[in-house]
Amino acid sequence: ARGPKKHMKRLNAPKHWMLDKLTGTYAPKPSSGPHKQRECLPLIVFLRNRLKYALNGREVRNILMQRLVKVDGKVRTDSTFPAGYLDVISIEKTDEHFRLVFDVKGRFTVHRISEEESKFKLGKVRRCQLGAGGIPFVVTHDGRTIRYPDPLIKVNDTVKIDLESGKITDFVKFEVGNIAMITGGRNIGRVGVITHRERHLGGFDIVHVKDAKERSFATRQSNVFVIGTSQGPWVSLPKDKGIKLTIAEERDARREKAAAEVSA
Repeated sequence: ARGPKKHMKRLNAPKHWMLDKLTGTYAPKPSSGPHKQRECLPLIVFLRNRLKYALNGREVRNILMQRLVKVDGKVRTDSTFPAGYLDVISIEKTDEHFRLVFDVKGRFTVHRISEEESKFKLGKVRRCQLGAGGIPFVVTHDGRTIRYPDPLIKVNDTVKIDLESGKITDFVKFEVGNIAMITGGRNIGRVGVITHRERHLGGFDIVHVKDAKERSFATRQSNVFVIGTSQGPWVSLPKDKGIKLTIAEERDARREKAAAEVSA
């Protein structure tokens, strides 16, 4: 057991990749990169299992080696590159752009965006400190280090990053009244307005959020990612708009859909 593990067993892969149990013994192990192993989606899973652009791993490698796929504006040829939350995946040959966002079940959805929206991404500030020579810098959730940020930017705020230059163009504070998406825990993928923030010294700060159906829920501050102001979100949301339905509501929606199909 010298060094890091190079393989991942199929049953040990994150559930949200939705790989079946019986197709093989192994799953693609994500390379080390900007997102954590359990919170990312390797490019091979995205291209083969989500978009169905390839039938197997060899075809995925052929696609990537033609330098057709960009993640956050950079060509990536590694089939296990870990793309993660709010990353922009662009395939210029088909003129398609995707942003990885969670649905309310905690899975990364295939969320298509316009070319205009694919030029920026949001980053949650993880660290804000002074570096060598007294130069201030912030570190975002996807491992970007950005020097000389606006002095008003603090930890937990969200910055809007221009992908071409890597510069911060705008930011939104972590405060009551702003729109946030939950990126971990059992409420993952839900979107709502921050209503209250409880401070617990020595413990985990708790944030209360209320969604568009006036349902309130609470989660740890580390799971809350601000995605816009009270005016609206800065990124487009997937089709469920981050509203979690109860089991009964899901059933009714399914029945309505089935009845509509039968009548059609």
